[in-house]
Formats: sequence, structure tokens, C-alpha cells
Amino acid sequence: MAINLTKGQRIDLTKSNEGLSKLLVGLGWDPVKKSSGFLSALFGGGGADIDCDASVIMLEENDKFRYQDDLIYFNNLKSRCGAIRHTGDNLTGGGHGDDEQIFVELEKIPERIKKLVFVVNIYDCIRRKQDFGLVQNAFIRIEDNKGGKDLLRYNLTDNYAGKTSLMVGEIYRSGKEWKFGAIGEGTMDSSLSQIVKRYK
Repeated sequence: MAINLTKGQRIDLTKSNEGLSKLLVGLGWDPVKKSSGFLSALFGGGGADIDCDASVIMLEENDKFRYQDDLIYFNNLKSRCGAIRHTGDNLTGGGHGDDEQIFVELEKIPERIKKLVFVVNIYDCIRRKQDFGLVQNAFIRIEDNKGGKDLLRYNLTDNYAGKTSLMVGEIYRSGKEWKFGAIGEGTMDSSLSQIVKRYK
């Protein structure tokens, strides 16, 4: 049974799961149900689908981002080292379960990479006038992709109204082991490139 985490909590991944090397990281979210009727027409309810994008930022020592290839997202679905593979973009957030999935092979991650940061941002959020107040039930979960065992789940329960990006969680080295940290911070970054600038 998966361990449910709270914001700020950190948990060991590999120390208590001997032989763990292949992970499936699932990220999900749902659009807040659109209102209908007179008030919706009056105040412009509805609008474009909310296109949330999950990405991974691969960081070196001191949380530094060095190479563009270390950014895994819908336009770069696989890391050069082959350790990280994104399954592709979900344009609406509809349906149950994971909206986007990312596979991670810990043993293939180069020694120079110390941390993987998982982020979600809203595509074209400024023009579409969208923020995470229009999204609910956001989560990140990790399972052992080799054995199919659910390891952990973190549900993001804060109010993210006005925020356009989410720093969801991170997988990071701790000596010879790997750990996971539940971040759950919303930011005003309007694009993935703005998020990446935080690490330059």
C-alpha cells in the first residue's frame, strides 16, 4: 500500500526498497467543473481546456541546471542518458488516474545529476487567463515499475488560486540512496522556461 505524504515530508525510496531502480512517476489533475446557465454566460464561464504540462528538471550540484537536454517535457520526451522517458502530453486533464507519466531508471542517471524536480505548469496561461485555481485533485505518485508496487502518493491540497506553476516534488540523491521530497509550492512563473531560470 502506498504511503501518503504531506507537504514538506521526505521519504527514503531505495533504502527501504532493496533493488529498486525503475520508477513510474504518475502526475494527475482535474479541471474544476465548469458552471453552466445564466451566471456562466454573464461572467464568461467555460473557456478553453486547461492544458497542464508535467516536466522534469535534472539538476547538478547546488541545484544548478546546465544543459537544455536536462529538461524533459512534451518537446523533449527522453533524456540523453536514457534514464528518463516522458510518455507525452495530455491536453485536457480529463479522465481518471494519471494524466501524464514519466519513467525513471535510477541506475542510468549520470553521477553529475543530483536531483530531479517534477513541475507542472499551465500552457499559454497568460493569454488564456488560467491559473491553478481552475484545477483540483492534483497529485504525484510513484510506483515500482518493475514490481508494480505503489510506493507513495502526495495529494496537493493547498489553494493554488493565482498560481500558474507548481513545484510538485523531487527525487534526490542522499549518499548512495535516493529519496523523495513533497514540495507542493505554487509559483507565478508563466512558462516552463521561467521555472528553469530559477536554477541557472
